[in-house]
Amino acid sequence: MDKIYVTGHKNPDTDSIVAALSYAALRNASGDRQFVAARLGHLSDETHMILERFGFDPPLYVKDMRTQVQDLDFDVPPILSGAVTVNRVWSAMEEDKHISAIPITDEDGRLTGMMTAGDVAAYDIATIEDPALRDVPLFNILSALEGQVLGDGGLANTVTGEVVLALPQGAGLPLFKSKDTILICGDQPELLKKALEAGIRCVVLCRAQLPEDVDVSAGNTTVISTPYDSLRAVRRIFQAIPVERLAGGRDIEAFHLTDYIDDVKEVVLQSRYRSYPILDGNDRVVGTLSRFHLLRPRRKKVVLVDHNELAQSVPGLDETEIMEIIDHHRLADIQTQNPIYVRNEPVGSTCTIIAMMYQERGLMPSRKLAGLMAAAIVSDTVMFKSPTATKRDRQMAERLANIGDLDLEELGRFIFSASAPEDKPVRDMLSADFKEFHIAGHAFGISQITCVDSMRHLKRKKEFLEEMGEIKKKNGYAMMILMLTDVLIEGSRVLCLGGEDIFAQAFNVELHDSEAFLPGVMSRKKQVVPMLSALWG
Repeated sequence: MDKIYVTGHKNPDTDSIVAALSYAALRNASGDRQFVAARLGHLSDETHMILERFGFDPPLYVKDMRTQVQDLDFDVPPILSGAVTVNRVWSAMEEDKHISAIPITDEDGRLTGMMTAGDVAAYDIATIEDPALRDVPLFNILSALEGQVLGDGGLANTVTGEVVLALPQGAGLPLFKSKDTILICGDQPELLKKALEAGIRCVVLCRAQLPEDVDVSAGNTTVISTPYDSLRAVRRIFQAIPVERLAGGRDIEAFHLTDYIDDVKEVVLQSRYRSYPILDGNDRVVGTLSRFHLLRPRRKKVVLVDHNELAQSVPGLDETEIMEIIDHHRLADIQTQNPIYVRNEPVGSTCTIIAMMYQERGLMPSRKLAGLMAAAIVSDTVMFKSPTATKRDRQMAERLANIGDLDLEELGRFIFSASAPEDKPVRDMLSADFKEFHIAGHAFGISQITCVDSMRHLKRKKEFLEEMGEIKKKNGYAMMILMLTDVLIEGSRVLCLGGEDIFAQAFNVELHDSEAFLPGVMSRKKQVVPMLSALWG
């Protein structure tokens, strides 16, 4: 069953992480067991602390959603050891006509070669010019001929010699050029006696019984009885060699399960092979890939929570199948191939919407999950002081706190007292809750740090501005903003680089050394982005 990844935005905040966890839990509890919570970035200190408090592990870390080899319906042919016979490989191809090549591996399952029908045919033709076998394991010959050894003589582990097919009796006897001969004969007692007297390596009796007056135990000749006629016995004995002798010794183009299809296509277009082996993370063979499999690859399936903007989502989103969107932000630029379920409500937290979905389905979250969701709502609404906070946010948080046996005021103090430590790198602080926006051809980024002592962070203003300048230059932003949102004074101290005139005009403030205070401004989404959008059109 294909996984469906539930993922929030890049640089995820607590609401984004908890929304992914709680929605995946809701769907799995409702019988859909394939939903998996995912994250697109590292956890902030706040989120890590909240997950630890309620006993949750972080969601799966996903870096890219581009289609990979593991998303293809690739073939899984028999994967054979290099010690098996060529005959076994041919039988496998006959059993399934769709197989164009069979991977050959060593005893650890690692690739050593590939065998195709063309390889078998080429070897078969080559035996006409060189009708000899060299050090072929006796077990292999017995298997290919479905034969058995007669008597106790000549029990060598391997057989070497030129294969000679005896002519019918009366047409003359074959000459044994040397003891290194493998004689294929039928019911020809005189010929058999001469072969034993000459001490040749091996005699294969085809559909014939051993004469009573012939003792095969005295000499060193291996005598094998087979139910096949002489013509088929000749062909099958040549196919008794270990397949590793034909499959190895050449470069093989292989792919791993994690390789991206775009990269695979480039390699396939530059080569002429019909089939390519697929390896797992330990370089063990798991299947084969052909050009056909690249035509209609399966797409990864995703549910987006807490965002619906391409720039904030996972790389490769355009190659996925978006199943649902659950969000509380403005509608942005994500497009889908088919109609999907979208739930977008004007509340302060995505977890408020998901909590309502639990309620609508008659499913009460566990005590620890309820506490986790309540913490996410408190975090995203800044203890209900954000202008995005609604009555429904508070009501749902109180309901969840009741289930989790929590005090919301204590929970809020716990969350916001854990602001970034003073010795934490400013780069990490800026990336912890960062979002990129694109409006009317203008790209800009906004970082937000919610705390209870914004002045303490401003002591590192010079470091912040230097790092903001690097981010602005690297990404080609028109503007880079840092919001130090202070819960106690209910406002944000803002640092702005680039577009200072636009910022000053939008908020009717003066920037002093790139700094300004915006009283009452607590929300990036509802109070900052809309003002800039209005000016930029």
